[in-house]
Amino acid sequence: MIAAHINGTIRQVETGTTIFNLVKDLDIAHKKIALEINGEIIPHSQFESRILQDGDQIEIVTAVGGG
Repeated sequence: MIAAHINGTIRQVETGTTIFNLVKDLDIAHKKIALEINGEIIPHSQFESRILQDGDQIEIVTAVGGG
């Protein structure tokens, strides 16, 4: 297990977890999101290959519709 800081909250995740798995576990895979790790915006094309590391600072922002 590793500790990741997700939107300011520490969450334990399995070692080897990818961004794709994290987004799926958080039940936000169906939403339009922007994701940043340690200050770097991660493109969706890297979600399946980018593995989370212990201590990663993750910020996730979801798009909200409206007018």
